Amino acid sequence: MLWSLCLVLCSLLAGTQADPGVLLRLGMDIMNHEVQSAMEESHILEKMAAEASNPQSGGKAIKGLSNMKVKDVLEPVITLNFVPGVGISQCVSTGMTITGKSFTGGNMEINVVLNITATDQLLQDETGTPMFRSEGCEVILVSVKTNLPNNKAINKFVDSTLRKVLPGLMCPAIDAVLVYVNKKWINLTDPMPVDQMGTVKYALTSPPATTANHIQVDFSPVVQLQKGQPIQLATNGSAPEFPEGPAKDSQLLLSATFLTAELALLQKSLEVKLKDKRVGKLPQTTQTLAGFIPQVAKKYRNPKPLLIKVKINKPPKVTMKAGKSLMHLHSSLEMFTARRHGKHPKSLFRLEAHIGLEMHYSVQENRLQMATSLDSLLSLSRESSSIGDFHETELTGFISDSLQKACIPVVNDVLHVGLPLPDLLAINYNLAELDIIEDALVLGLKME
Repeated sequence: MLWSLCLVLCSLLAGTQADPGVLLRLGMDIMNHEVQSAMEESHILEKMAAEASNPQSGGKAIKGLSNMKVKDVLEPVITLNFVPGVGISQCVSTGMTITGKSFTGGNMEINVVLNITATDQLLQDETGTPMFRSEGCEVILVSVKTNLPNNKAINKFVDSTLRKVLPGLMCPAIDAVLVYVNKKWINLTDPMPVDQMGTVKYALTSPPATTANHIQVDFSPVVQLQKGQPIQLATNGSAPEFPEGPAKDSQLLLSATFLTAELALLQKSLEVKLKDKRVGKLPQTTQTLAGFIPQVAKKYRNPKPLLIKVKINKPPKVTMKAGKSLMHLHSSLEMFTARRHGKHPKSLFRLEAHIGLEMHYSVQENRLQMATSLDSLLSLSRESSSIGDFHETELTGFISDSLQKACIPVVNDVLHVGLPLPDLLAINYNLAELDIIEDALVLGLKME
């Protein structure tokens, strides 16, 4: 008993160690769409009807009925409801015509309208992938019409026949539909590439939870460098939360810490060499630089081309406030003069810069796309100089123009690879409405 209690407590403690970096809330709109699509894709009721009409199907013969056929299956109407802590209750309303030879020797035709009810438990398979499994299937007769005489013996025969035929015929349809739905979960935990830099795997923090209004899936994503170690998501003591709004809406929440970990995969690709001849209206030469640092003119009487190298010293960091997101780049900006005859450029000075880039988000081809624009130089300090002391703040405008013209396009080109989103239930993220909230990006998921 004590050992069992210990296991329970340990599992609870283990579940509290990692805050989810990504949250998914599935409302009834998505679940209705997926189950209806599975029903249509599988054509399962028609297949069941055809199998029931096949004398070679191996089904057990029903006493008093021969040459049974099922035809004219009505288009099903599906009703779903969430069952907190369990999954989904499902009711499929349909109808059909059953024909055959009755025990009276005549042709029998039964027109039946029925409901198939079952509870679809939301579980996890051995790989941790979510899956539905039905239980408690029942067939409820709504109405029965027959061409047989209306008497007690005939009615009893019809009732007995339907009770024997329908559960075995219709309940497998529920399981078959769930096979189609479950197939749309199977890629969920597969690693997905971020260019050639690494992968993202949407590992589940815990089994999906069902409430009265939605299914919630909490992820602790694994972000891993190509042939390298996983990148740990920062923990700041607070887990992300969905914003206030209609509880039934389907939403995907991507925390700022998760986006930060993903962008760490691209850190090396963000480094830039700037050697354009002009920055805006100013030529990128020592003569232009002398307008900000007078001693440059003394050292270089003839204009020489400049080269700027931007090295990213720390992984990019994403921060989010309501309506605005920034990417923070802590960088070394080193200024060189170009030299001829194959000689290495000569370093003039090196600055440490904290660059704030405003992030703009969109979704294309089911990947999160990002583009940036220069928000501000949050700090600029001189680390070394071969031209003597100077006030680095006087370079703010020149450096900002250089970054805007030459650095930002490189950053945006790198980000164009996009970041993969969870692959499940054939969700079309391209239709999502995006909203930046405190410490997270929320995608409001919509159906076509």
